[in-house]
Amino acid sequence: MKQTQATCSSQPFQESLNPHKFMSNRKPIQSIAFLGMGLMGTRMSINLIRAGFKVYCYNRTLSRTEPVVAQGGTAFSKPCDAARDADAIISCVTDGPDVEAVLFGPDGASSAARKDALVIDMSTIAPQTSISIGERLSAMGIRFIEAPVTGGTVGAEKGTLSILVGGDAEDLADAMRALEAMGRNITHCGPWGCGQGVKLCNQIMGAMNILGVCEAMTLAKGLGIDPSLLSLALQGGAATSWALQNLAPKISARDWSPGFMIDTQQKDMRLVAEAAEGAQVALPGSALVTQLWRSAQAHGDGADGIHALYKVLERMNHVDGG
Repeated sequence: MKQTQATCSSQPFQESLNPHKFMSNRKPIQSIAFLGMGLMGTRMSINLIRAGFKVYCYNRTLSRTEPVVAQGGTAFSKPCDAARDADAIISCVTDGPDVEAVLFGPDGASSAARKDALVIDMSTIAPQTSISIGERLSAMGIRFIEAPVTGGTVGAEKGTLSILVGGDAEDLADAMRALEAMGRNITHCGPWGCGQGVKLCNQIMGAMNILGVCEAMTLAKGLGIDPSLLSLALQGGAATSWALQNLAPKISARDWSPGFMIDTQQKDMRLVAEAAEGAQVALPGSALVTQLWRSAQAHGDGADGIHALYKVLERMNHVDGG
C-alpha cells in the first residue's frame, strides 16, 4: 500500500467504524511488544497488563523497564527480541528517528515481526514520516497504524488518554481492545498522516492555552490578587480548561515536575512549524510560545513541565518568584 498524501476526515471511531463489520481470520491481539518506557510508555504498558495482555517491553536503558516487569511484563534488551512472539508492536518514543531506529535499526522490531503483526506507533512524529514508515512496513507485509495520544501522564496512568488514529479501519478494529485499555476517546482521523496531523493541532491548542493561563496568573499577581484563586474562581466560566485546573495549582505550588517536559514540547512545536511550512499557513501564536519556551530552555528549565512557561513571564516582568 503506497500513500503519499493524506486526505483526512475526523469522526469518532464509533461513528466511522463498526468494530464487528470485519470478520477476518486474524486471531485477536493477546501479546504486545511495547517499545519505549518513558513517562507515558511505562504507564500505558501497565494498563495493558491489567487488561490481560502479555507485554514484552523494551527500553534503551533497561532499568526503566523495571516498573513494568514488577507488574508482570517481560523485559528484553533488543526491540527485535521483544517483537518476535508479539501479535502487535507498540512504539512510544520521542521523535521520528527514534521510531525508525526501534523498528528498522540493526536490532529493529520489523526484522523479527510476524507477517501478520500490527505495528501501532503512539509517538508524536511528523505526518510525512509516519506515512513513510507505513509504506516501509507495508512493503514488508507488516500492518501499521499511527495512534498518537494526548492527556499527559495523568491520562496515561488512569487509562483515559485521547488516541488519534491514522490508518486502515480494519487494522484499527483489530487494535481496538488494546487501545481501549489505554484510552477513552479514540478517533479515526483518516489514513496515515492524519492522526499525527490532528496531534499537532492539539499541541497548538495546548500551547496557546497554557500561555493564556500563565499570562492571566501573571496579571493577577501584578494586581495584587492571589493567582491561586483563578483555578477556583474561573472553573465554571468560559475560560476554564484542563490547563487551568491541572497546571495552575502546580504553578501556585511552584511544582515544576513534568507531566510533559518543555524539551519534548519544543520537539512537537518544531513539527508544527515544519507542517505549517509545508502547508503554507501562518501560525503566529505558535511561533511566539515556541520562542518563550526557548527562553525557558536557555535558563536551564527544559526538563521542567510545560507550565514552567510561567517562570519566563516572571523574568520578563521582574516579578519575585516567591
